[in-house]
Amino acid sequence: MYGVVMTARLECSGPCVAGRSMRLCVLVLCLLPHFGWAVSYKQGDPVILYVNKVGPYHNPQETYHYYTLPVCRPKEVRHKALSLGEVLDGDRMAESLYNIHFKENTERQTLCKLTLSEKEVDQLREAIEELYYFEFVLDDIPIWGFVGYMEESGFLPHSHKVGLWTHLDFNIEYNGDSVIFANVSVKDVKPEPIEEGGGDAGHGVSSGGLTVTHTYSVRWFESTLPHSRRAERLRDYSFFPKTLEIHWLSIINSLVLVVLLLGFVIIILMRVLKNDFARYNVEEDGSCDDLDQGDNGWKIIHTDVFRFPPYKSLLCAVLGVGAQFLTLATGIIVMALLGMFNVHRHGAINSAAIVLYALTSCVSGYCSCSFYTQIQGQRWVWNIILTSALFSAPLFFTWSVVNSVHWWSGSTQALPATTVLLLLGAWVLVGFPLTVIGGIVGKNRAGNFQAPCRTRNIARQIPQQPWYKHTAVHMAIGGFLPFSAISVELYYIFATAWGREHYTLYGILLCVFAILLSVGACISVALTYFLLSGEDYRWWWRSVLSTGSTGIFIFVYSLFYYHNRSNMSGLVQSVEFFGYSLLTAFVFSLMLGTVSFWASLAFIRYIYRSLKMD
Repeated sequence: MYGVVMTARLECSGPCVAGRSMRLCVLVLCLLPHFGWAVSYKQGDPVILYVNKVGPYHNPQETYHYYTLPVCRPKEVRHKALSLGEVLDGDRMAESLYNIHFKENTERQTLCKLTLSEKEVDQLREAIEELYYFEFVLDDIPIWGFVGYMEESGFLPHSHKVGLWTHLDFNIEYNGDSVIFANVSVKDVKPEPIEEGGGDAGHGVSSGGLTVTHTYSVRWFESTLPHSRRAERLRDYSFFPKTLEIHWLSIINSLVLVVLLLGFVIIILMRVLKNDFARYNVEEDGSCDDLDQGDNGWKIIHTDVFRFPPYKSLLCAVLGVGAQFLTLATGIIVMALLGMFNVHRHGAINSAAIVLYALTSCVSGYCSCSFYTQIQGQRWVWNIILTSALFSAPLFFTWSVVNSVHWWSGSTQALPATTVLLLLGAWVLVGFPLTVIGGIVGKNRAGNFQAPCRTRNIARQIPQQPWYKHTAVHMAIGGFLPFSAISVELYYIFATAWGREHYTLYGILLCVFAILLSVGACISVALTYFLLSGEDYRWWWRSVLSTGSTGIFIFVYSLFYYHNRSNMSGLVQSVEFFGYSLLTAFVFSLMLGTVSFWASLAFIRYIYRSLKMD
């Protein structure tokens, strides 16, 4: 039902071509984030208050429709048309009984009178004990408040009091003809006790049920803040705890790490290479193929260093999807810097991420199939299919498990069937075709692999390597250093994704993202040099795994965050947290593995081309 309501608002108003083009037009418009304009009101105009969702305070992703609680509701529940991002965010907005008019104050207006059964009282009591909060929406402004009040006091005798907020004070700020801010207060209100057999007369649960009267007041206040800056007012509001701030110390620490690594690679490594060039070229008499075979080090494996690796199709798929997510991440950050995501646009980042993922599929197909053709891959059709499924298949599996758990619990995070079909259509009609088109273009435009040295038919035997040059050691080093550069920022990202924060430090995020990629590239070059200096030419997969292992550290950090930095609990929240944290770690592995590989390839081409030129 919600998916039908959502798509009803989004229509193609332009002259789209009939047939398939019309369907693609509708699909793209449905996926685009909704950017609403300022709504103008006149004195006495109705201002609709939508009820949205409720859920445990410490489990942000465990949300339920507000009307699942025994509360005041209209006879016919009418839902607001939602964008795709709002549906993905778990929003299920519906009209309420609150009668609010622009710039008209209301005092102690009766909302409804309810007689609650014993089962409904138990449901409310359980929700209050689990710290359920509600979210309303007025003119795209979220309003939060707790369903009830709970007090624990004393040991002997022990006191446990549970009360329901039956009166809400709405405080609304306006400027001219627009709404600037709104919140709800229970400051001067006493909760209605609902514990069994307790409270004042008429508030205990009897055979006739519990009768409660819900009321509300509305007060309007003039504000000097213009509508264009009303997001600042919401950011300053503190219903949820605020921990985000500009953390210069962590940024300086990351920058120092980058400078040290760049200094290591540029100064120390270049000096070592200069000595290597001087030593290798003393008795050189010709091309790269005639180098002294009695020498040792990275020069002696010049006939094997460009030997193509096993599992070429999988390697190219990793590089293609990694390039896609690098493009996607950069696009999201740039859009955020341009102010396209603010706190009033529900689910805008979700919608933008889906659109960009579908449109950047051509990047993955092009990069994967182009490089696959360069390294003499023959099964390019299979390569395109593998590239398309490398991330979408794990995503579909994870989403299936998480959505099933949400559906079983009745959570609003469970996607409606129409939304699932819409997302599937985005992949079938946009994502996969663009992957195929990108792959075909990449195959046709692919040139020859630029190898400075020829590869011999018989592979050289690799000498036994010391323990510190094994893959596990390189993965530990290559994963820990990039992770240490972003560990502090990672906390703020987790607090935003799995908490109540609104992330606004996008300029800092762009700097940290650049630092992360720079550290990964530097570490990869250094580890690749150490690998080649031991006459081991199996650098292809090693370069991907070395810094791609950062994803393992990120997932381990997610375990630490869950147990030590959050109060999340329960099956619903845990399944979603660990499922999508695993996908996030996989995405970081793909991105950093791609950067690591191309940095290593550029470095290897440079040193062997320089050796041949000398």
